[in-house]
Amino acid sequence: MSANDEKEVEAMIEYSMKALTADELSFKVNHIQAAPDTKFEIKPMFSRQIRHANENPKINIVMLECKIESTEDSPKPFNLLARFVGVFEVQNMNTEEDRRFFAINATETMFPFLRAAVANLTADALINPLTLPVVSGATLFPDDRGGAQYTLNLDPKVVN
Repeated sequence: MSANDEKEVEAMIEYSMKALTADELSFKVNHIQAAPDTKFEIKPMFSRQIRHANENPKINIVMLECKIESTEDSPKPFNLLARFVGVFEVQNMNTEEDRRFFAINATETMFPFLRAAVANLTADALINPLTLPVVSGATLFPDDRGGAQYTLNLDPKVVN
């Protein structure tokens, strides 16, 4: 067997989601004095944390969060927090490239659930539903983008 054949035999990373939980879902109306035609700039902030379970290194916990917060500088008509926790079993994650691959794919697996929760929270609050755009897991976080750049833009005409 040649060295090239040995490289091909190396196992590729494999993962499967074992559980997904909505860790926190919250919506709060902010009573802001504004003219009826005022447009608010809604820019969701996304965060992700990935850690290994102490008792089993094959288990990875992924927390994916979307937050919208009103500040004095940038008032918003509401505050929103949607946080999901996914439990993944991962095999053959040995290199930094494997870790990046897993982070991107775990984000792509969980993001539709986060996106639906944001739309449902806003709809349940009896405001126009905030529908986050469909995005690739590789474009949501700067660390994952590599050479590709992407900015999440929401049309303020679509959001109350």
